[in-house]
Amino acid sequence: MANSQFDLFLHEATYSDHVSDSSLNRDRLYGLYTSWCVINQQPLGSESTFWSAMKHRINPGHNGLRMKGPAAADYILASYPGLV
Repeated sequence: MANSQFDLFLHEATYSDHVSDSSLNRDRLYGLYTSWCVINQQPLGSESTFWSAMKHRINPGHNGLRMKGPAAADYILASYPGLV
């Protein structure tokens, strides 16, 4: 069975860190998803579609997720342009 776009996103752009008290909030997780879509030339789903898919995969409140990979770098640079 093929992985959905959302499963691929979670696999390629996030990792679980349930030890830390901090995790990606809703805005950052969706922002990371948009960066992942741009980098991977994937169609961008609406925010409501994204959260509908995520509710079956993660706990939106405290998901224990951290950013990783090229999408994380793109998101951070886009969010904090003063860094470059």
